[in-house]
Amino acid sequence: MNPPEQQRAVPASGAEHPGRRHPSATVSLLPPQEEQRTPRLDWTSKLLANRAAGPNARLRVRPRLTIAFWPGDVDAAAQVAEKLVTNAVRHGTPFSDGCVSIRLRVAADTDDLEISVTDAGPEFADFDAVACAPPARSGLWWVRHHGGDLTWEPQRDDDGLVHGKTVTARLATRSGRSGEGTA
Repeated sequence: MNPPEQQRAVPASGAEHPGRRHPSATVSLLPPQEEQRTPRLDWTSKLLANRAAGPNARLRVRPRLTIAFWPGDVDAAAQVAEKLVTNAVRHGTPFSDGCVSIRLRVAADTDDLEISVTDAGPEFADFDAVACAPPARSGLWWVRHHGGDLTWEPQRDDDGLVHGKTVTARLATRSGRSGEGTA
């Protein structure tokens, strides 16, 4: 039976080796790059495409962002989600199950929020005019009002066929980036 090995602690002062000191170093632990790309929040839900869909989106978004400790304006984000869903229901096409989908993503590295709403309609006619329209003509002006960016893209399946569209609002937190000061 072998005796257990003993571990010796080397004093940092260099007392065992006079005249020789151990170098000191600062160690910073950083998460791997992959973790930084993983969103801090990634939530998806379906909403029945009816008159209550917009208010329902608002009621679902607010607690999710609050629980996730999103540092942005939760009320503004909930309002933007409501307007995006309402717009999809009024002007888009529900999927065969009668629903549209909503997705919230909070970037882990910036805390920026993406609110995406997807419907089965493949096009967004006059997107630029609608996105920049005054309040009386479009509910989507709320995205700009809250300092966000609005985009849309066709939704494609694995074969590249278009089966709908996704409208996305990106809202930055109030950390000095684009959109600060608008409310």
